[in-house]
Amino acid sequence: MRLPLIKCHGSGNDFPLLDARQVRFDDDVWSAAAVALADRAGPLGGDGLLALTAGDDAHDFGMRMWNSDGSEAELCLNGLRCVARLGFEALGIEEALIRCKASSVAAARAAPLGPNVYTVRETAGPASLDLAGWPMAIGRAENVERAIERLPSTRAFTAIAMPNPHLVAFVERVDEAELVALGAFVEAAPGWLPNRANVSFVEARSAGALFVRTFERGVGLTDSCGSAMAASVYAACLTGRAAYDAEVRVLNRGGLVKGSADMGGTVTLLGNATWAWAGSVEIDAATGAVGAVRVEQRFADEVEAWAALIAG
Repeated sequence: MRLPLIKCHGSGNDFPLLDARQVRFDDDVWSAAAVALADRAGPLGGDGLLALTAGDDAHDFGMRMWNSDGSEAELCLNGLRCVARLGFEALGIEEALIRCKASSVAAARAAPLGPNVYTVRETAGPASLDLAGWPMAIGRAENVERAIERLPSTRAFTAIAMPNPHLVAFVERVDEAELVALGAFVEAAPGWLPNRANVSFVEARSAGALFVRTFERGVGLTDSCGSAMAASVYAACLTGRAAYDAEVRVLNRGGLVKGSADMGGTVTLLGNATWAWAGSVEIDAATGAVGAVRVEQRFADEVEAWAALIAG
């Protein structure tokens, strides 16, 4: 089956994106396709696979996202902006309620962050501090800026579900080797944390800015993770490093978003949804095996506009 494909990114988090509103693949087929399409050594590469799915009585459309290891994520906010853009264009609308695996997210087209930068506002949450839902068995119901004895680290972490699980530590300076080692430990799914978690080190910088570096569950060290940026904004508010309802500039290796959180745990992000190119890909509906990728249109102006924004 040949499907239309867009290569896109949100804040440097890059994905192949498929319009799957009329596609009925089994979950194992989607998982296999995600592994193949997101393989950096393959014909395409990405941090995972995104799919625009059909809506229902309560939602304009839906999204699914698979990590590069084939596991399905509860939420991907960088990817959601890209799915939202495709859904907006497909339905001729500029705002929507989007069904995700474990939550609903409101999205709307917004004033551009910079010239020719397609921008989407997304509102997710409320975030949860309840560890029972992860589950994370550490003998207490919440963990806000406390060390977790079962981790190979003495750093203080804040545990937040967005609804995907995040461990956020504020650091003076990000040590990538330390982050990778800790992320790999969590990725091994110890018995007390069977569903793993995203692990982020966050630098609280001057003028209301955060720099976030994340070891993403099912992906590894990534240049950008939208739900990690959202969790970091909320963690900063919880710990007094940022004010509730105040805009925070969130930086990462892939670029930036703007975020804010309210006292109830609802987080709003404002970020890009950039097309790199459009084309199509052949996917075997029985196995998920990926065939030839065709590039039919390139969006050099959008790529250049994003590069200009982050360079400035």
